[in-house]
Amino acid sequence: MLKNIPFVDLKLQHQPLKNQLKNSIQEVLEKGDFILGQAVEKFETSFATTCGAQNAIGVACGTDAIALGLQACGITVGDEVILPANTFIATLIGVLHAGATPVLVDCHAETGLIDLETAQKAVTPKTKAILPVHLYGQMVAPSKLQDFATTNNLIIFEDAAQAHLAQREGYFAGTIGTAAGFSFYPSKNLGCFGDGGIVITNDPKVGSKMRTIRNYGAPSKYVHEELGTNSRLDTIQAAVLNVKLPYLKGWNSDRNQAAQKYDTLLSPMREKGIIPIQNLSGTGHIYHLYVIRVTDKSPIKRDTLKEKLGIAGISTGIHYPIPCHLQPAYQSLGYKQGDFPNSETLSKQILSLPMYPVISEEQINRVVETIIQIISK
Repeated sequence: MLKNIPFVDLKLQHQPLKNQLKNSIQEVLEKGDFILGQAVEKFETSFATTCGAQNAIGVACGTDAIALGLQACGITVGDEVILPANTFIATLIGVLHAGATPVLVDCHAETGLIDLETAQKAVTPKTKAILPVHLYGQMVAPSKLQDFATTNNLIIFEDAAQAHLAQREGYFAGTIGTAAGFSFYPSKNLGCFGDGGIVITNDPKVGSKMRTIRNYGAPSKYVHEELGTNSRLDTIQAAVLNVKLPYLKGWNSDRNQAAQKYDTLLSPMREKGIIPIQNLSGTGHIYHLYVIRVTDKSPIKRDTLKEKLGIAGISTGIHYPIPCHLQPAYQSLGYKQGDFPNSETLSKQILSLPMYPVISEEQINRVVETIIQIISK
């Protein structure tokens, strides 16, 4: 009997690190420095260096990284922030929690990344920042993004939650603009054992303000100079991340190689309407997710393919089934069906296939063979 293929296999990925992880967590238990402890400082320094940034400030989660990071960059009530409708809801929530006004724009159909041409039409005198999302592990083109920001005098704050060490045009994710937010949710390319996030920046003033507002707005104990909050990366989670960070580059390479295998095996299916999301970054794409489009040329619908793969023991996902502008909780923003056609079309087409560093060639072969069998029936 064939074994099921999981969407993500964290257990298998963590198995070789079991003793290192235990020892690192035990060290925190013995030190007892559970809040902003030594492991946090070590990880912040290591992650900043790895990304090519000068400052890294750990926070409680990726959503806080966006919200507090925008605040540290000076974004406030009344400011407009441009972001794509095709993203996880946390991007939108981060803008709202910063007190700013989110301005949604469409994406490119082939990549799912923000469309800067349509974004240009959304710029107003109130626009203060653009928040590009490096989706699925692929970066928005840095040169085009910087040109856009320079032309419109905007801050670039990157949502790099899915792009740990992704590269494009010589830039690492998070180093294009003023600052960037990352998530360490367990299934990320670099994930901890719970929630966690970080902001990186090369601006010392932004870094200093971030350290203050994440810790009750206090640069020193009981002295509260900013309207801050309690959002600190947990020391035990930092200890986990310290163990895993040295392996990240290799894991990303494994993901990219797995994606190339998928691409090769799926290439005959393009004429059947099965088209992978386009990679414009080569080996710089770190494939947090491997996403295909089940287009109108396909003989079956996306949901049918997903269901039949599940019956065959192959787990898949949809990232994301409802664009931000159509989410029930955010109808007050004033958007409606039809406003962002590419985002809406993709939400009905996209399907994320199993992807993780230790996925085997045999598993990839089986996934694709099963897709071919389902489509060909």
